[in-house]
Amino acid sequence: MSKLDSGGEAAASSATTAAAAVATPSRYESQKRRDWNTFLQFLKNLNPPASISHCNSNHVLEFLRYLDQFGKTKVHLSGCGFFGQPDPPAACACPLRQAWGSLDALIGRLRAAYEEHGGSPETNPFGNGAVRIYLREVKDCQAKARGIPYKKKKKRKITHPNRNSINSSINLGN
Repeated sequence: MSKLDSGGEAAASSATTAAAAVATPSRYESQKRRDWNTFLQFLKNLNPPASISHCNSNHVLEFLRYLDQFGKTKVHLSGCGFFGQPDPPAACACPLRQAWGSLDALIGRLRAAYEEHGGSPETNPFGNGAVRIYLREVKDCQAKARGIPYKKKKKRKITHPNRNSINSSINLGN
């Protein structure tokens, strides 16, 4: 077998590997497809059923509230003795909810899926202001319940040293 033959086999093998990599969706793509199908099923199960073409932010908010029943994050109510404590010492009867970060990521995936399925960015119900406000309220509520403030981080300014002082110190060293 010549080097050319083995090189051709290697090229064919790498092409097959590349095709397999393209055929296998990423974890993000798989999750996005699952989330999209779950949302479509939710719309179908509404009474009366709704289609994606008639979907609005109210459907999205109803979906997010529906998902709370499957949540795993303990959110203490304001009357709970553990309200505001990041690590409560005992169990309580407060509800389990979807974590804010999970909902935020879900909305991002559904927003992308909506546009991939032909929806326009201008009419995307997942990008609606009411959905953003709901997510902000969930974040604030969960932060207060856990006693952890979410504060927006300020951007750090990058300071550049004065070029004249660098040049003058270089000249002085000569």
